[in-house]
Amino acid sequence: MSGPPIRAPVDPAQETTDSPSSSSTTRSPSPTLPRASRGSRQRSFSPDRRPWPERSWTYQYRPFRGMWDDVRRRAPFYLSDWTEGLIPRNWERVTGATIRMYFLNLFPALAYIVDMNVRTGGNYGVNECILASAIAALTFSILSVQPLTIVGVTGLINLFNYTAYDILKGTDVNYLQFQAWSLIWSAISHWLIAILNISDFTRFITDMTSTTFGLYVGVIYIQKGVELLVLEFDVSGQAGWFSVVVATLFALFVYFLERTATLPFGPFWMRKFIQDYAFAAGIILFTGFVHIPGEIKSANIEFLEITRSFYPSTDRNWVVPFWELPVRWIFASLPFGLLITLLFYFDNNVSAVMAQARSFPVKRPAGFHWDFFLLGCTTFVAGILGLPAPNGLVPQAPVHTEALCVTKMVPEETVLSAGEYYEKSLDGEEDEGELEKRSGRMKVVRTRLVEQRMSHLVMGLLTLGTMSRPLLVVLGLMSKAMFAGIFLVVGWGSVEGNPIVHKTLFLLRDPNLTPRDHPLHGVRKSSIAKFVGIQWLFFAMIIAVSETLAGIGFPVIITLLIPLRHFYVPRLFTPEELLVLDAPTANSAAVLVSLGGPLQPEHGSERRSGLHADQDIEEGCRAQEGADGLRRRGRAREQEEGVGEVGEPKVVEDGLQKTTSIKR
Repeated sequence: MSGPPIRAPVDPAQETTDSPSSSSTTRSPSPTLPRASRGSRQRSFSPDRRPWPERSWTYQYRPFRGMWDDVRRRAPFYLSDWTEGLIPRNWERVTGATIRMYFLNLFPALAYIVDMNVRTGGNYGVNECILASAIAALTFSILSVQPLTIVGVTGLINLFNYTAYDILKGTDVNYLQFQAWSLIWSAISHWLIAILNISDFTRFITDMTSTTFGLYVGVIYIQKGVELLVLEFDVSGQAGWFSVVVATLFALFVYFLERTATLPFGPFWMRKFIQDYAFAAGIILFTGFVHIPGEIKSANIEFLEITRSFYPSTDRNWVVPFWELPVRWIFASLPFGLLITLLFYFDNNVSAVMAQARSFPVKRPAGFHWDFFLLGCTTFVAGILGLPAPNGLVPQAPVHTEALCVTKMVPEETVLSAGEYYEKSLDGEEDEGELEKRSGRMKVVRTRLVEQRMSHLVMGLLTLGTMSRPLLVVLGLMSKAMFAGIFLVVGWGSVEGNPIVHKTLFLLRDPNLTPRDHPLHGVRKSSIAKFVGIQWLFFAMIIAVSETLAGIGFPVIITLLIPLRHFYVPRLFTPEELLVLDAPTANSAAVLVSLGGPLQPEHGSERRSGLHADQDIEEGCRAQEGADGLRRRGRAREQEEGVGEVGEPKVVEDGLQKTTSIKR
């Protein structure tokens, strides 16, 4: 989840949004320092000249500081955020990202709504899911500071909703009214967190915590897919086994088709096209597959249940009469709301960080405080309308950014940034076109990112349009077995590339078959086992708790890993070991601009006086990028899936992000 050192955002009036990056293609380029605005030495990172540990609590909790700074930094880019998507050279990337995210955002949400509908007494249906997803997409595409981050209905809110339903079962309380008040309390606490700048503490989340959470989410996806298939056996054995076949075929079809870009067959543009539309192709193909006349159609499997267009799934009005809930239940819903906030604080902020990881050439500033305030607004609306509350999507978080990246094939010896992407230099080196013409071993790299709002907005409009009758009828033709396959393929994507899995496999691998330059060779196996053991322990605790009525409190467990990592784990490992095993999740300059500035002095730089603030920023960025560049190169080697003979593909994966080497 680490990524490239990118230049800090400069004064918006002096920013040229369409120009290529000016940094060189060295391994550790120095980020461009923010320029002072006229008349006042305001800097892009923070108006407080002191490093983070030296700042006063009065400054830290100054109301609206973070929200104001977020909006102030991004406002000058707002117009170009729209026009970038309209430039002809960006149409192909914007179109691909729009279609890909429409399917990848909506259909996993629909898969969860199948489970949520059964386990909440039918209170949440297809229309509630679609409307919640559309409201989140339209709101964040237009009003958020960082439109790259995708917000939607996730499995975690599904777990929370049906656990709350089980707790309230047998009482006389109206479930939707109780949920409405839970989300109202949660919205209020969202707003307080944003106003008091508490999102700044996202800077202390490291990969140790975020990858544990990512593994949990991936396993939950797979578990829900299996549970949907088990329910099919309640219809008949024939329907059950046929559903297993459909889900398996769908998962394998999408899995291998999405990896087309890593294969050395056919022109690169065609492989990229297939990868972009693989998920959509799988949905279309397997929607029709189960309707083939004959034995397949007569298998009598279940299909998605639909209702009237633009109406709730149950016989009620859209606005939940939350004012009718007895006062005692209003206050009883308060702890539920606070737990939702705790979950969303971690989930949404980590999702936003993953969407802006250093491996992506992000240039425009982030806005955690304002976006979390906006999430509180969508949470409030979801409660009033009786919808499942949308929040950050961890498995899908980097996919939108990945889909908007322009990729090229360049010679394997081409020098890249520490984030493993190519930046055109200004010192006479070959540009992207010249590099592509050279022969020899080639690798696929990112060259630039189309930062815009159009793909997010159009995705939201398409999602809202799905509530129209023609598209609802099409949804009604989709089998629940296919949605089980969606669970499997999306969940496996989070598990397969997870660093916890790769570190565990390293411990089990035959040393004679491990590359000699593998970075983990420099760490004692006992230390690796201890580090991964802590992650597996917390993973097991979350899984165990989430399977009981106490599962509503699972956000507490994952959050406890943050202070454990910050205060206790450094006592168990040397700094050199932690440099290889872990790193801050939020470590990009464009991300840290919203979280209090670069990771210094708490991560790799010395404390300086406020009179040398600009030097602090420069040295902090350089120290950070040096550490993260070293770790990034180490992780690339750690996650190699195979080192073949000359001419064979060699794939390096980091979650959903891939680098491929092939012989031309």
